[in-house]
Amino acid sequence: MIKWAGWIITLLGAAHTVLALTLEKAARHAGTWFSGGLRSEDLADMSPAGSAYWLSLESFGPPLVLIGLTVLWLDRRGITPPTFIGWTLAAWTAVDAVVLPFTPWPLFMLACVLLLVGARRARRDSHDNPAPKAGLTRVSSRDSADGQPIDLP
Repeated sequence: MIKWAGWIITLLGAAHTVLALTLEKAARHAGTWFSGGLRSEDLADMSPAGSAYWLSLESFGPPLVLIGLTVLWLDRRGITPPTFIGWTLAAWTAVDAVVLPFTPWPLFMLACVLLLVGARRARRDSHDNPAPKAGLTRVSSRDSADGQPIDLP
């Protein structure tokens, strides 16, 4: 579940950024961006170049890629992502659903639910099977005659 959540978050963040740069043709304003053309711009009266910049490179897309890749990195190492990631993204997604209902917010909410359920299951499993004491290696109960785990130094 956590892995799926990470992939959904990563792919939606990347898709937003790439689609804004290509389909919305935001990249055509790169010359203005890198020549300092936005430095004196008034955010209340944004130019097409400024609007394109905030829609693409300064949008939520790149941070979502980072969050999704972090979730995947944690999952690959057997570390459960903190639940505040799922709850924060869920709150943000709820606002997005109200303000802009015709966005892919249901996919983001699916990722949040997967992340939160996966974290809850991981927490439950860690309580059922606590980690061995420091310096000891837990051997499978199949290796014990009485079915109890064996701790080896």
